Amino acid sequence: MTDPSVSFGTLVDIEARSAWGHEAHDFTPWLADNLDRLSDALGIPLELTGREVRNGRYSADILATNPADSSVVLIENQLEASDHTHLGQVMTYLAGLDAHVVVWLAPNFREEHLSAVRWLNQHTDETFSFFAVKLRVVQIADSPLAPLFEVLEKPNSWDKRLQSKARAVRSSVSGEAAERRELFWPAYAEIDPRVESDLKAGAGGGTRWRPVREAGVVISRYVSDYGVGLFIRGERGKGGEITLPRLEAAAAGLTAELGPELGDANFPFLANRQVDWSDPADIEAAATWLAQQTNKYEVAVQRHLALEEQA
Repeated sequence: MTDPSVSFGTLVDIEARSAWGHEAHDFTPWLADNLDRLSDALGIPLELTGREVRNGRYSADILATNPADSSVVLIENQLEASDHTHLGQVMTYLAGLDAHVVVWLAPNFREEHLSAVRWLNQHTDETFSFFAVKLRVVQIADSPLAPLFEVLEKPNSWDKRLQSKARAVRSSVSGEAAERRELFWPAYAEIDPRVESDLKAGAGGGTRWRPVREAGVVISRYVSDYGVGLFIRGERGKGGEITLPRLEAAAAGLTAELGPELGDANFPFLANRQVDWSDPADIEAAATWLAQQTNKYEVAVQRHLALEEQA
């Protein structure tokens, strides 16, 4: 029996353009900063490679990589119903960018376009995968808008292939080394206990975000197959168009204090260190290095970005 003191709201769909006014200027940067949401819907890890990647006369919206098998993932998005133009662009990018996974996002799909995606999954080599993903924006009463991704079309054997790939990846990595890698964050927490309250991000929670409220940015620290690293990014919901100009203005001071230059706009002021995951001593040394770098980055952004805010 329902508790009479509990009230329920009604989930209402909102037009996507109410959340993002412009596809290239608003939605694409937001999606690039929130790939973990799409990753959860697809069931595969995604690491951003680039935005607006040129291919002839056109630019692919987002290019990502699946770190589990290093495959290239092309993400083409639109804020209107699916159309022939975007279908043609998807096919063009597929060849020009050597992508093996294609994700087409739209608020609504025409049946002929869903049929086309279905046909591609049925008639192309098994190494290729095509997804049609419906973009929804929902709200209950006056709650914040919430984005949802609904997979409408995917390869028929996708779930089985995911399980097969996961088993292959697990078997290709030394069990002992993998276990030690999983212990990295607990080892790091012994040096920097605040990591326990940091936001977990990325596939499998392999990334930790340290918000620096005074500067309006996040120190993003990650663990990969090859090592550990960190860089500066905007807070959730603040894309590169907001954060990057601030970082560019403070670049000279940040580089002088941190060492790395601004570099790739997707990974500003990136610093990394290789780790031998089979060597416990090297893992401990890497944890110490990352904790020291985190502290250095926090101090630097508070000094240079906070001063910029007050200027």
